[in-house]
Amino acid sequence: MKKRTLLKRATAIVLATAAILYAALVIGVWAMQEKLMFGRRTTEIVANPSSRNWTYEEVRLDVMGNKTYGWMIPIENARGTVLCSHGSGRNISGYLEDVALFREQGMSVLLYDYGGYGLSTGTPSEARCCADALAMWNYLTEQRGIPPEKIILAGSSMGGGVTGDLASHVSPAAVIMESTFTSIPDTVRDTYPFIPAKWICHIQFRNIDKVPGFRCPTLVVHSKDDTVVPFAHARRLYDRITAPKMFVEIRGSHGGGKFASRDIYSERLKTFFEKHFAQK
Repeated sequence: MKKRTLLKRATAIVLATAAILYAALVIGVWAMQEKLMFGRRTTEIVANPSSRNWTYEEVRLDVMGNKTYGWMIPIENARGTVLCSHGSGRNISGYLEDVALFREQGMSVLLYDYGGYGLSTGTPSEARCCADALAMWNYLTEQRGIPPEKIILAGSSMGGGVTGDLASHVSPAAVIMESTFTSIPDTVRDTYPFIPAKWICHIQFRNIDKVPGFRCPTLVVHSKDDTVVPFAHARRLYDRITAPKMFVEIRGSHGGGKFASRDIYSERLKTFFEKHFAQK
């Protein structure tokens, strides 16, 4: 009898301990979402377009009581302008190679930082990132007088979420989504199925709900080797898009696939622009 009682007590203690640890894990993920999402950002500008002999202009805009900083990197006789929203790590000085890919296609580029990144002041959040993107869109269309039909929205990883939100509110010439998730809760769920992501994620970036509203040609690019955002996310996004669309499968890491597959990426990018943008 004593053995049975001791066993019940031991089982209860183990279960209670497991429940406490699980609750602590869930609470920790809930409390640290911003740090997990934005914690790899940097503030030091380690390079600028002049290091590549590119002409550029600094852009500083008022956003939510803070300053949002970016670089307008034009080229002569540009076919259009790419508004580039980068991923969750580093700052704009770490994304000049991305800019080079668009310049090769005859595009000027506006590259900017979210609040708390680089020289942009304030604190990053989903709302701030989306506000930063909208401010840059308004800068292009209102201050520089660039027609919306000459602007392409491009976003990679988290930047795809920012781009998806902006594309659901404005009318660009085209949208490019690279290494992009269906939503943050979906990504957490697929990576850590034991975490109730649906209930605890207040950072959403719900691309899966926004892409059906796109009315412009959309290019979806994703690597089969991506271990951060599952390849299936790209397929689900692509299936939900009703506008003219193109899917490009590449190989390589989450952030480096476009460079590991540079020839394929550049060729498909050229095809996409020629098919959907040359006539604009």
